Amino acid sequence: MACKRPFSEDDFTCPVCCDVFKEPVLLSCGHSACSSCVHKYWDIKGCQECPLCRKRSTTNPPINLALKNLCQTFLNVRGDPETLCDMHREKLKLYCVNDGNAACLVCRDSSEHKQHCFIPVDEAASEQKQQAKYTNKQIKEEFRKLHQFLRHEHAAMMTKLEVETRQKTESLENKIEKIKKEILSLSTTIGAMKVELQSEDIRFLKNFQRNLEKAQYREPDINISSGEVISVAKFLGNLQYQVWNKMQGFIKYTPVVLDPNTAHSQLILSPDLTSVRDSDDDHEDQTDFQRQPVMDNPERFRSLCVLGSEGFSSGLHCWDVDVGNSTFWMLGVTTESVQRKEPNVFPSGAWGIGYDDQKLCARSPSVAYTPLALAAKPQMVRIRLDMDSGEVWFLDPASNAVIHMFSHHFTEKVFPFFHSMCSLSPLKILPLQPFVVLRKLL
Repeated sequence: MACKRPFSEDDFTCPVCCDVFKEPVLLSCGHSACSSCVHKYWDIKGCQECPLCRKRSTTNPPINLALKNLCQTFLNVRGDPETLCDMHREKLKLYCVNDGNAACLVCRDSSEHKQHCFIPVDEAASEQKQQAKYTNKQIKEEFRKLHQFLRHEHAAMMTKLEVETRQKTESLENKIEKIKKEILSLSTTIGAMKVELQSEDIRFLKNFQRNLEKAQYREPDINISSGEVISVAKFLGNLQYQVWNKMQGFIKYTPVVLDPNTAHSQLILSPDLTSVRDSDDDHEDQTDFQRQPVMDNPERFRSLCVLGSEGFSSGLHCWDVDVGNSTFWMLGVTTESVQRKEPNVFPSGAWGIGYDDQKLCARSPSVAYTPLALAAKPQMVRIRLDMDSGEVWFLDPASNAVIHMFSHHFTEKVFPFFHSMCSLSPLKILPLQPFVVLRKLL
């Protein structure tokens, strides 16, 4: 049987630099090496000898054209070293879904990848690019909203400044106009007094009282009063805080966001990763939900589940979920090591409560099914996870009634868990009101 590759990389490797020959030269002894490697070796040794056999050689050894052409052919066949398997030196043509790594054909047949799922590299790359494209689009959309909000606030503030400037300017212009009228009136009175002073004595004395009253000067109120200048502090004082404070009504914060890399391919998540529902062709026109590109990576569930993006190892954590009119759901927590490729409807390694269109129940790794007696199905469920005490509480926020409680000593990271089999009504993680605590300096 003919060998698949008649030559190995060692046949084209320079004995000095241990890389594929670059401009190989033929020495007198018959050995070859890169031209630059030979001359560097000669400079160090101070003599012209072969790096392998130490036999003297000519000053300018000729280029080994045959070997040079063979090396170029070998490089063309081998391709980029980054596309080769480090272990088998074969081209990386496959992608191992279980390990999340590129693999060659030899890797696929090895015991290390036994029963693993493989897809072509170009198919995996295409899915990754689609996911990156979708993420890029959503990031741009979120920043577009932020920019639009800031532009609106900037325009509103500039409008307020223009209105105040116009009002204050009009007030000052009115006072200036009043001053001009007073000056004109005073000039007229002065002129009249000069005429009276030049009149006959009898006439001057007769008109003296009237002229005296006319000559009385009352200083007009032309001072700039309080509030007639631009309120600079109102516009510039804590400007960034003022804008941020208004942003609180625009920006939403949810204590838990969903991780699309864990979601079953049939689930559809909202763009802000706070809602999930089962897909349904009859409801594809719901613009709040978009089908995202997915690949069967190791983190993804084979059941209709999705995890929160952040796991917890300690502390107290709480989040509210609006279940609305969803007819089949389950909420709770699970560990990082939960088996995600189980074909079961509900994974075995989770603690949660659920609803199956008829009744509420609780499930855990130790107890498969526990019916729960409530007067009515809750519209919202509050999950309260206390990692330090090892407790998971489920409450109804409307009545603050306890629905169920699990007690377990968690030894690994715990993630919020969501299971949805309803396309009519999504599960929604409710936002919290963000706030900032300001501390006074003593």
